[in-house]
Amino acid sequence: MFLATMGGLVVTKSGSGLGCGTEWPLCHGKFVPAYTISSLIEYSHRAISALAGLTALFSFIGFIFFNKHRELKVYASLTLLFVLVQAVMGALAVVFSQSAPIMALHFGFAMIAFASSSMMALGARRMDQQKGDLPIPDEPPVSKGMRNLTWFATIYTYMVVYTGAFVTHTDSRGGCSGVLLCNGSILPELSGGVAVAFFHRVAAYSLLIVIAVLAHYAYRRHPYNPGIRKLGVTAIVFIIMQILSGMLNIVTMKVPEWYFFSSMLHTLLIQILFGVLCYMSVRVWQLSRGTRGKIGQNL
Repeated sequence: MFLATMGGLVVTKSGSGLGCGTEWPLCHGKFVPAYTISSLIEYSHRAISALAGLTALFSFIGFIFFNKHRELKVYASLTLLFVLVQAVMGALAVVFSQSAPIMALHFGFAMIAFASSSMMALGARRMDQQKGDLPIPDEPPVSKGMRNLTWFATIYTYMVVYTGAFVTHTDSRGGCSGVLLCNGSILPELSGGVAVAFFHRVAAYSLLIVIAVLAHYAYRRHPYNPGIRKLGVTAIVFIIMQILSGMLNIVTMKVPEWYFFSSMLHTLLIQILFGVLCYMSVRVWQLSRGTRGKIGQNL
């Protein structure tokens, strides 16, 4: 799923979205595409996405029919569902339209699939470590306020991701010049690409504040819950790195070779952050209900 999601970014950044024309699943009427860079990039992405779909299907079958853990069944179901949804969105984007909203939705669904598959892998590893049925200590509960704050941070992160995807797919990344100010002003004249880029900046900086508050409460208010503390620290580290990588995007924007890799890093960091917040959302929900024991004990 990681390779499939990052492959989609390579397709976008290299302008290879129509490398196979408007045909799917064939590429210019063939199973083996012509040897052009754009067609190879697009076709490779399709092949990796198909492999991700098969692994999601096999994982779903394995956990539904041959595993007793309900948590893993949920993760496997979500992974398969969103793999199929993002595959359909990708096909529609190729055949019918390359519009910005469709491409942004495509990336958003792919990110949910990636987060679900990550939690499935971590959950499976955790369950495997606990097969010995060793005594598992209690974990202190968390408040409903902490649960709600974590859920809000996760949902808001997802919304901010959409604003970033919209910047990319509307080619508005040059709307705001300058690292801190937008075109030399705190509040520039909002029109066209400037408005899109400025709105994403405001959303990103406000997300930094939200994650900082979440990390503060996770660390300061849960001294006897190391799992929640680690998740809070991880979240603030990755949102800071995300903001810095966004600044790096602006600096390297006029150097295509460097910008390609900085934008890849930007996307990688937000995927990891979203996965961490999704996992944290599950843990605080379990602990707010008094759930203890084998679900998510060993972070």
